[in-house]
Amino acid sequence: MSGEFSRASFWRRFASLIYDALVVISLSMLTAILYFAVIQGLIALDFIAQTDDPAAFIQDSPLLYGIRSALFVGINVFFFAYFWTKSGQTIGMRAWRLKVQTLEGNLISWPQAIVRCVSSLLGLGNLVVLVDLKNKKALQDYVSKTEVIALTKEENKRVYRELD
Repeated sequence: MSGEFSRASFWRRFASLIYDALVVISLSMLTAILYFAVIQGLIALDFIAQTDDPAAFIQDSPLLYGIRSALFVGINVFFFAYFWTKSGQTIGMRAWRLKVQTLEGNLISWPQAIVRCVSSLLGLGNLVVLVDLKNKKALQDYVSKTEVIALTKEENKRVYRELD
């Protein structure tokens, strides 16, 4: 564990997750709009059979529904993995002065970020922090060999300035 900063509590993680959920919902809505526009375009170009209700057509087609689901998962994993590997902070984590890092204090790798996303179980992995009071580590921290630390205001500003 990084000796300089303590690990983040459940409630700070939860608050950060709420902030990030708003961003993820927005990204998912944008993804859905763009996907629906592509399907509409394919219908207009006669690549897909004409239908009165394209939304129902997507819902009823296992292939189109699967593609849509994969896009949602992919966009969400990319959002978290990108920010974690670039600065260690998502938008919500920056607001709540949290940072994810390796146990040695470095930025996490893409494979670690992807494992962390999958093992978080849509945020439910954070519930482990409520039981693991000594280590304050979530399920995804254990699986991906990472930790989430609480930063001071000054350190949070320094991390943000390093992005330039």
